[in-house]
Amino acid sequence: MKNKLLILFTFTLYISFQQIYAQEITGRVVAISDGDTFTLLTANKEQRKIRLAEIDTPEKGQPYGQKAQAVLSQLIFNKQVRVVQTDIDRYGRVIARVYLDNLDVNVEMIKSGAAWVYRQYAEDQKLYEYEEEARQAKRGLWSLSKAEQVPPWEWRRQGVKASEPVKTDAPTAKGYDCGSKRYCSEMKSCEEAKYYLEHCGLTRLDGDRDGVPCESLCK
Repeated sequence: MKNKLLILFTFTLYISFQQIYAQEITGRVVAISDGDTFTLLTANKEQRKIRLAEIDTPEKGQPYGQKAQAVLSQLIFNKQVRVVQTDIDRYGRVIARVYLDNLDVNVEMIKSGAAWVYRQYAEDQKLYEYEEEARQAKRGLWSLSKAEQVPPWEWRRQGVKASEPVKTDAPTAKGYDCGSKRYCSEMKSCEEAKYYLEHCGLTRLDGDRDGVPCESLCK
């Protein structure tokens, strides 16, 4: 009897989580906060703050920050969209993939060069291909100088102000860049692995969270 109750409880819990993380919301976009965040007005007249999943756009004070906001605005402002929720962040924002009819808005922001793949949270591996295509074509932010192509998570970590110059000594001195590499097998040295962990936010390289990436390289 206890085993049956445990199975029933586990199944109910699983269904509850599925409902939370697979929830779909539809509504009209009534405000654009920045390149990856907007406000949705649902049919019930409820406003929900939505954060595009798996991507990260330049902050407003960064080069291309205001342009990224304009790109998102042009895509979805005052339009009906479908929001597929994947999570809720600590600020209460709905983390989601967003669709305008059949257009995947998250993907479109990457393709247009208005966003980076958010290395720490990305699960859709195709996003890296779209980013590399945009990079090679020098679309959007990829048309900026190397010194201006600072990942937003690095910008936030450094606490860079809009009036301050962006320091990019590490990538120019070492010859590294936050590109399409994602796994330890793609790293050529411990130094490169450390760069990707510390400057590109690629935390998957440090599986045991001891601060040492790719331990086969960093022995």
